[in-house]
Amino acid sequence: MATITAALVKDLREKTGAGMMDCKAALEATSADLEAAIDWLRTKGLAKAAKKSGRVAAEGLVGVITEAAKGVVVELNSETDFVARNEAFQALVRDVAKVVHTSGHTDVEALKAQAYPAGATVGDAISSAIATIGENMTLRRAAKLEVPHGVVASYVHGSVGDGIGKIAVLVALESTGNAQELHALGRQLAMHVAATNPAGLDATTLDPSVVEREKAVLAEKNAGKPANVMEKIIESGLKSYYKEVCFLDQSFIHDGGKTVAQAVKESEGKVGAPVKVSGFIRFALGEGIEKQESDFAAEVAAAAGKA
Repeated sequence: MATITAALVKDLREKTGAGMMDCKAALEATSADLEAAIDWLRTKGLAKAAKKSGRVAAEGLVGVITEAAKGVVVELNSETDFVARNEAFQALVRDVAKVVHTSGHTDVEALKAQAYPAGATVGDAISSAIATIGENMTLRRAAKLEVPHGVVASYVHGSVGDGIGKIAVLVALESTGNAQELHALGRQLAMHVAATNPAGLDATTLDPSVVEREKAVLAEKNAGKPANVMEKIIESGLKSYYKEVCFLDQSFIHDGGKTVAQAVKESEGKVGAPVKVSGFIRFALGEGIEKQESDFAAEVAAAAGKA
């Protein structure tokens, strides 16, 4: 019997996009003949993933799981919104989130190598789904939040099922107070984050380059002013900027008469203990992905020319 090496399995996976166990089975069935193994996978419908790997996947779903003081969020992309309504795809998103929750891995490559609930690995499960559903899919990112005591609350906007949708938010609250009240507060805060998309928790968490760019804009707008006047203008301008982009400084969407920080402080009476917002994560489906624009009429004309 021919020897099937790890390198040979890896080579077949790269050429076909099929799962590791499927590649091993193909090599065993063909006495380790690589080209024959490729054909074997094609006849089984398991080599489709590789052909689709070049397509832009900007649709799909984000998913969350929260449990007491820990929460995770993932984004799994597909080519079309239609796939997001596929129950198998929805189950895949939920199961990948479960793997993140149990393993703690948020690095995409490390996550793909983790064991999947139904067997094999997360990467294999995605490749299998690509072959079955017929679209390219990409595990884009994963993140987690955890507090030593308190809760991690969540909110999903554009929900298509339990814990899955178009925008997913986690908010971490550190407190020894009532967990039920903390969850209610956390959900309201998560809804705020979904609506306003803050750039940071407060001014200290903003990217310094972003702050410097804002300073430069203010200086350009007020060019020619004396140095002492310019300093006050920039200071005042930054305060206004922070109120726009910093979570705790923003006007609370549930009560515009107070900031988020003020709303959290006022909640401490119901919670029964001090409350600290220690972090948040917001995943919006497809953000930052450059989508390909296609000319449908041109595609039809081109296809007709080839007929």
